[in-house]
Amino acid sequence: MASLNLGLSLSRKKNISRNAAVERKNLITVCRFSVKTLIDRSCFETIDDSAPEFLNFASILEQILSHRLKGQLTWFGYESPRSFWDYIRVACSKVPHSCICSIENMENVSSSRAKGRAWIRVALMEKRLSEYITAALRDYKTTRRFYDDGAIVLGEEANMLAGMLLGLNAIDFSFCLKGEGLDGSFPAVIDYTPYLKFTQSSDSISSDEEELRTLGSSGSESSTPENIGPPFMMDENSWYNKCKRVEQKYRLALEQKGYLEELVRLREVQLSDSVSQNKLILQRIKDIEVNHKLEKEQLEYIIVELQDQLKRFLSLGQLSADASLSQISFDPGQSQDENGKHDTSQLSEGKEETPSLLGLCGSLTSVASYKSLTSLKSSECLASPTTEMTSPGLTPS
Repeated sequence: MASLNLGLSLSRKKNISRNAAVERKNLITVCRFSVKTLIDRSCFETIDDSAPEFLNFASILEQILSHRLKGQLTWFGYESPRSFWDYIRVACSKVPHSCICSIENMENVSSSRAKGRAWIRVALMEKRLSEYITAALRDYKTTRRFYDDGAIVLGEEANMLAGMLLGLNAIDFSFCLKGEGLDGSFPAVIDYTPYLKFTQSSDSISSDEEELRTLGSSGSESSTPENIGPPFMMDENSWYNKCKRVEQKYRLALEQKGYLEELVRLREVQLSDSVSQNKLILQRIKDIEVNHKLEKEQLEYIIVELQDQLKRFLSLGQLSADASLSQISFDPGQSQDENGKHDTSQLSEGKEETPSLLGLCGSLTSVASYKSLTSLKSSECLASPTTEMTSPGLTPS
C-alpha cells in the first residue's frame, strides 16, 4: 500500500513537471508568434492601444512575468497575491534613466497590476523593453526571491525571451496611459486563435503551419511543440495543393509588383509637378528682383532731384538774405537810428561821470535835442568860457 501511494505521488509529480514544461514552451512559442505579428502589422500602420496584436502581446508578456510568482506573506502568515510590477520595480531600480519612478508616481494609476501594464507601454515607447527584462534577469537573487521553482524567468526560456523582445525596438509605438487598457481589475486573457491553423485533410500541412513550426524551432529544440502534424504524403493531392499555393504566391507577387509600379508612377508625376512648380517659383523670384532693382533706381533718382531742389532753395534764401542786408545798410533812417542808439549808449556809459551835464543840457537821446544843442552852440547868446578867460574886461551885450 505504501509503495502504491509512493508510485502515485511520483507519477503526480511527473505530470505536474511535464505540464509546467508544456506551459512554458507554449507561452514562449506564442510570445514569439505575437512579436512576429506585431512587426508585420507595424509595416502598414502605427501600433496603439486599439491594435489587437498589441493587446494579445501585452497579455502574453503579463502571463510570462506572472508565471509562478510568489505571493506576499503578511504578519498573520497568510499569502496575499502579488503583481509582476513588484518584481520589476525592485529588479529594474538600478537601470540608468529608467521610468520606474515616473510610473510609481502616476496619479491616475493606483493598482499594482495597472502600473505593470503602464510600464510595458512606456518601455515599448522608449524602445527599452528588452533592456529592462535583461537587467531584471541578471539580478538572480531578486528573481529567486519573487518566483518559485519552474518559473519561466528562472529557466532557459528567459534568455530566449530577452532576445525575442529585442526585435520590438524597430517599431514605433503610440499609447495613451489614461485608457481602459490600464485597468487592473481585468485579468490578462490570451487569444490563441490567430496562431492556430486547421486543415481539412490530414495528408497535407499548410505553409503557415510549416512557418510556425520553423519559427518555433528557431530558438531552441526544447521550445518546439512535439507532434504538430502527421508526416507528408507525397501523392497527387499534395502536389496539386503545392501548385495551388505557388500559384497564389505568384499572383500575390504580381499584384504587389503592379502596386509598386503604380506607386512609382505616381511618385514620378509628383516629382515632375514639383520640378515645374520650382521653375515657376524661380522665375517669379527673378521678376521680383528686377522690379525691386527698377524701384531702387527710381527712388535714387527721386532722392537726387530732391537734393538739387533743396540746394536751389537754400541758394535763393541766401540771396534774399543778402539783398535785405544791403537794403538795410543803404537806409539813412536806419543809420540815424543806429547813430542815435550809439550816442545813447555812449551817454549812458558817461552818465555816472558827468551827471550835472545832463541836467543842464537835457536828454540827448533824440535827434531833435541834438539839433537844438548844436543851434544853441552856434548862436552867440552863450559866451564861450575861453573868451571869458582871455578877455576878462569884456562884458556881454
